[in-house]
Amino acid sequence: MGGSIPMKSPLTLYGGIAVLAVVLDQWIKWLVETRLPMHEMVDLLPFLALYRTYNTGVAFSMFDWVGDGALVGVSLAVIAFVLWLAWRSEPGQWLARLGFALIVGGAVGNIIDRMVYGHVIDYILFHTPVWSFAVFNLADAFISVGAAAVVLQEFLVWRNEDAEKAGGGD
Repeated sequence: MGGSIPMKSPLTLYGGIAVLAVVLDQWIKWLVETRLPMHEMVDLLPFLALYRTYNTGVAFSMFDWVGDGALVGVSLAVIAFVLWLAWRSEPGQWLARLGFALIVGGAVGNIIDRMVYGHVIDYILFHTPVWSFAVFNLADAFISVGAAAVVLQEFLVWRNEDAEKAGGGD
């Protein structure tokens, strides 16, 4: 059995990370909804503010004309695909598995918003005096960081395989 981890342990670990991401996302959104005025900027740093708004589309409010049902359906399909990728990942690819858990947690957090409110609650705003980035939320950040972790894991695997080929490893 030498170093192998039973399948239940990784499932519990990464499932727990996804659940924690959903809980944290929903708790912060509840705080935003109950304590942050709508469309009023609350500066935290010269480039960072809280700004409560609603997003009826996806990233940058794209596809807001599609409707909640279709967006939830697409989100569920993406979650299913990510779970399939996670299931196929190697046990040693912990960074990718962490990324998959964050992606799923973030996506579920935004699906809950869409199903309960009919929109996603956004509240984080990066800005300068002449420019501002799209308003987003913690779930979006989980999805982005998770995707970056998956890409980084793939890069590391590719680099390792490339080094093995160069070294003549069979």
